[in-house]
Amino acid sequence: MSSSGYVETVLDFRRRKDEHWAAGRGPLQGEALRGFRGLSYYPPAAQWVFTVPVERTDGAEVILNTNTGEPRVMARFGTATVALPTGPQTLTLYAPPGDEAPARAFVPFRDATSGTETYGAGRYLDAPLTQTAQGWEVQLDFNLAYHPYCAYSEGWTCPLPPRENWLTLPVRAGERLPAG
Repeated sequence: MSSSGYVETVLDFRRRKDEHWAAGRGPLQGEALRGFRGLSYYPPAAQWVFTVPVERTDGAEVILNTNTGEPRVMARFGTATVALPTGPQTLTLYAPPGDEAPARAFVPFRDATSGTETYGAGRYLDAPLTQTAQGWEVQLDFNLAYHPYCAYSEGWTCPLPPRENWLTLPVRAGERLPAG
């Protein structure tokens, strides 16, 4: 896909998400929904899309802390090292316990924008996984990084990114806080 075709695809995805939320199918309700004019995003850029090999781990179950204190059990699926425009970083990928061949990995992360430009508790990626003859690959598209529902409304239980997914560099891609 061309760079301009990719950008149009991301913009269309964002438009559809905003319409979904505006129709009351997101976390906003009542007065917050009446004032909703769309989410805020960094401009899409193909430089924030990576398809990288997955280094499989033992699949051990782990407990991710949440904003409400209710534990969330996940399994470590593997790790992926990404050559971000701001420098290489390694992320842990999670899957539901017992799922040996998930279609997607859950990737909660924080970065140097957390708390200033993006939600302080972090953002998420739902990253497609592909099994190849050489092993597993993951597509990490940071243009699709999103804030958890708890960033917008109370009553949601949201896993917090574990320390190993705290990136030291800024990831200026995906969802961001509104300007101002």
